[in-house]
Amino acid sequence: MNKSAIRKRILKIRKQNSYKNLEINYKNLLKILKKEKISGKKLGGYYPYNFEVDDIKILKKLEKQKYQISLPKIRKNFKMDFFSWNPKDPLIINELGIPEPITNKIEYPDILLVPMVAFDEKLNRLGYGGGFYDRYISKLKIRKKILLVGLAFSFQKVKKLSTNKHDMKLDYILTEKNLSK
Repeated sequence: MNKSAIRKRILKIRKQNSYKNLEINYKNLLKILKKEKISGKKLGGYYPYNFEVDDIKILKKLEKQKYQISLPKIRKNFKMDFFSWNPKDPLIINELGIPEPITNKIEYPDILLVPMVAFDEKLNRLGYGGGFYDRYISKLKIRKKILLVGLAFSFQKVKKLSTNKHDMKLDYILTEKNLSK
């Protein structure tokens, strides 16, 4: 099945399951952070869109543990950067309908929580097809070591995703059922 067909199928299933209020186990994320001994406490999250895993509760808990939270802003030419955000801060809606921070303070996360449409057992992820995260991760890896943690629902797992040299593999994937690494 090609990427477009997988996207269409998984997005439909995700929408159908949105009422179930499935949540990621926060303690599994803490286990990863403790195990990986990340030196910095800068964490990039995302504002959930189109029935993605809602990471806002996780971001709020991590902020209480002194993590510096940032969210992405879409830039020109299919680029994005992460900007400082506090759960009490207002957000603005971008042209894609996704809430973004108002601030212009760029952050470079040590840990990145990554949304996705689908994933496979080899920790490959399929996004919406714009390449925003792949480009950002590639750029950030030149600057520093980063831990990539994908957030998805277990039903988003597919047998195999076709990949190319631009696709960035994740370090972990957390679902409501388990942790993959």
